[in-house]
Amino acid sequence: MTTLTVSGRVAQVLSSYLSDVFGVMGNGNVYFLDAAEKMGLRFSAVRHEGAAIAAADAYYRTSGRLAAGTTTYGPGYTNALTALAEAVQAQIPVVLVTGDAPSSGARPQDVDQAAIAAGLGAATFTVTRDAAGSITQQAVEYALTKRTAVVIAIPYDLASLEAADEELPALLAAQVADDVDRGLAQAARLLAGARRPLILAGRGAHLAGAGPELRELADRLGALTAGTALALNLLNGEGYLGVAGGFGTDTAAGLMGEADVVLVAGASLSPFTMRFGHLLGPDSTVIQIDAALQPTNPRVDLFVNADAKSAAARLLHLLDGAASAQGWRAEASKRLAAGPGHHPGSDETPDGRLDPRSLATALDAVLPERRTVVQDGGHFVGWAPMYWNIPRPQDLVMVGTAFQAIGLGLASAVGAARAVEDGRTLVLASGDGGFLMGLADLESLIGAAKSAIVVIYNDAAYGAEIHQYGSQGLTEKPMLIPEVDFSGIARALGAESAIIRSLADLSALTDWIDAGAQGTFVADCRITSSVRAPWLSEWMNAKEAAKAAVAG
Repeated sequence: MTTLTVSGRVAQVLSSYLSDVFGVMGNGNVYFLDAAEKMGLRFSAVRHEGAAIAAADAYYRTSGRLAAGTTTYGPGYTNALTALAEAVQAQIPVVLVTGDAPSSGARPQDVDQAAIAAGLGAATFTVTRDAAGSITQQAVEYALTKRTAVVIAIPYDLASLEAADEELPALLAAQVADDVDRGLAQAARLLAGARRPLILAGRGAHLAGAGPELRELADRLGALTAGTALALNLLNGEGYLGVAGGFGTDTAAGLMGEADVVLVAGASLSPFTMRFGHLLGPDSTVIQIDAALQPTNPRVDLFVNADAKSAAARLLHLLDGAASAQGWRAEASKRLAAGPGHHPGSDETPDGRLDPRSLATALDAVLPERRTVVQDGGHFVGWAPMYWNIPRPQDLVMVGTAFQAIGLGLASAVGAARAVEDGRTLVLASGDGGFLMGLADLESLIGAAKSAIVVIYNDAAYGAEIHQYGSQGLTEKPMLIPEVDFSGIARALGAESAIIRSLADLSALTDWIDAGAQGTFVADCRITSSVRAPWLSEWMNAKEAAKAAVAG
């Protein structure tokens, strides 16, 4: 076996699983980065360590392929923690390769990185000279099978030392086969007797590749279908109601509330998906099929711990010859056509700035049809899934929602840009607050993207806080942001850009797209703070109802 350093052995094993590494070089990972280049791994430099993990996370969400982030020890490591927590909370397999304290003992500047990671829910695998390869393999397999983030730590004094020869086992299966639970027979009986069945798919169903089986199952039952925002359009077709939760229409939500049997595949049924308890009717029977070990919501009546794809295939077999619900889809189609959709927005606003709903509608018509959308967290988070055509789940990368973070959008766009290989244009939607938080990696995106459009919903404020707390009379001074000329910043870094104060100003973006859409274009869109997103109003109402219940 070729003689390698400890860092080289780590890079060698990783090269069996992945092709891309994102990161910032430092003392703790310089030998690893040198080895990674020799192994042929593609390194994309980012400017903040948090971007290393956020980019690797988004790379996986976009492509389904594993990627790694890398940082130095100490402050480089702690800078990555928010993105690491988001990956853990969102159940994204990602690998952080980092330097760590010497094996001989911590130095004054070291922190207990393994304890910090454990506090976030991430396991740390510290390599040794004798087992650098096997420990790395163990870490990667853990990330893939558990669908989580892991840390591979390289002690500082071992990084450049020669690693022992190892006979590594053959690559393990990247996924664990799930046994189809006997509960599927009961689920089949409930679905066969349903008059108004609904199938609700989540990201777990998308990751399992269960879309074809679930669509066939819906057709067999005559069921309506819906998806969480992270499984957008996975079940698109006859009977599709769109997004379940605050990004959906009230008409669609009303139909979901009338379902008598609901099959939930790979969705956790978060408060946002459930419209804070109001999405499903009180008498509906809820079946959940999930990789989790137990039900994730009290509304679940029957839980089946299984892989969504194999479970759906089994249900198709059990329901062979079952009669479909009569008239349910036809009734739904009529009501969807007659009912109101999303608010189109207004031509005029109190402050003369753009209505974000009108802007989103206009952007949908302008943006290239082949698009992959990265969405940062913030008040604007619903405008893309509500108003833009995003045909596949992997073309909507919503970051920050699991951990309720903002500022990861630019870094995530770097990873998504590296993952897009079929000529699609990367579109980043961000608020001004989150954009400023991750601003260092605008330069990284400009360097990484073949074709990228950045849409900044610039309301000169932290919009969610304005609506939640400014509306209650709390001082707005900390919630306001001096209006930034993002267009000027973008040009200084080498992007094309324009300030969008009216829908007519989008002609600059149209011209750039017509010229080939090469490089990066930043649209600094000046929007009003007077429009509150419906999902935020729903959340605020739920909070007030909860407070009233406690007070009563």
